[in-house]
Amino acid sequence: MRPDIEKRVIDSAEYIIENKSTVRAAAKFLGVSKSTVHKDVTDRLLEIDSNLAEQVRRILDINKEERHIRGGEATRNKYKI
Repeated sequence: MRPDIEKRVIDSAEYIIENKSTVRAAAKFLGVSKSTVHKDVTDRLLEIDSNLAEQVRRILDINKEERHIRGGEATRNKYKI
């Protein structure tokens, strides 16, 4: 794997772990697409550091469980008068 890609993968994972962030937030922070971050932390990270990949997986699983709540809050705020 190219060194620049490996660095991006680790940066993505560390950002998600440190901030308990979503893939979208990490993508916005790093200036790449959410698809790239998702591919980085679900596939490429396993090849680089399986322990880090497990930590990210836990956070992504929590985010997946809570996404309906965040979506409802966003809609409520959008239509708040």
